Amino acid sequence: MSPEVVAHRGASTRRPEHTLAAYELALRQGADGLECDVRLTKDGHLVCVHDRTIDRTSDGSGVVSELTLAELRRHDFGSWHGGEPADVLTLDALLGLAADHGTRLFIETKHPVRYRGDVERSLAEELDRHRVDAVMMSFSVFAVNRFKQLRPDLPTVLLYDRLWPRARPRFADYAGPGVDLLRRHPDRGEGVYTWTADDPADIALCRERGVRFLATNNPDETRAHLAANLTPDQP
Repeated sequence: MSPEVVAHRGASTRRPEHTLAAYELALRQGADGLECDVRLTKDGHLVCVHDRTIDRTSDGSGVVSELTLAELRRHDFGSWHGGEPADVLTLDALLGLAADHGTRLFIETKHPVRYRGDVERSLAEELDRHRVDAVMMSFSVFAVNRFKQLRPDLPTVLLYDRLWPRARPRFADYAGPGVDLLRRHPDRGEGVYTWTADDPADIALCRERGVRFLATNNPDETRAHLAANLTPDQP
């Protein structure tokens, strides 16, 4: 079975990451799911920004948690990548897009953060307002546990970077190893969420290992590589 292709920050090779343009392109390219990172603004809004600051992905500077949504909206989050000018993307807007297309959304809460557990509480409240197929993810075991207590009905992914423990906590439904960990553990990979695979060899490895969700910056190319590796009797 081929992995489900998850657009990492949207089609983020071709469009500025975490912009509506990136996610809309990913949907046109046939992504099975969308991935985003969320942080909490000073006035309590969840926005899709990977870094602690906006310096890399906007024409402004400053720490996300020290800025209000209105202050973030004064900056352009699209032109840095050669795209059209774009506002900061709120999770609310992305949830609306995912709901309209019936697409699963993988939401990573970033840690450590100024507001700690408020991020998971805000996410749970936001998801209560939307009918969307959502999965919560984090590198923080405490964050995943907090969210599972708030929304036991929603699946969770505990992400792994340097180490991939054999035992997975009961509150984490899926393991989330980086692709480098997949290479280092030749006997593992069945049913996991793996990030971030763009190289054809890594994509093939994910398929061979039985990875369930494959996060990639190039949804269309990844789908093409997966299709090229199919044998006639494989789905």
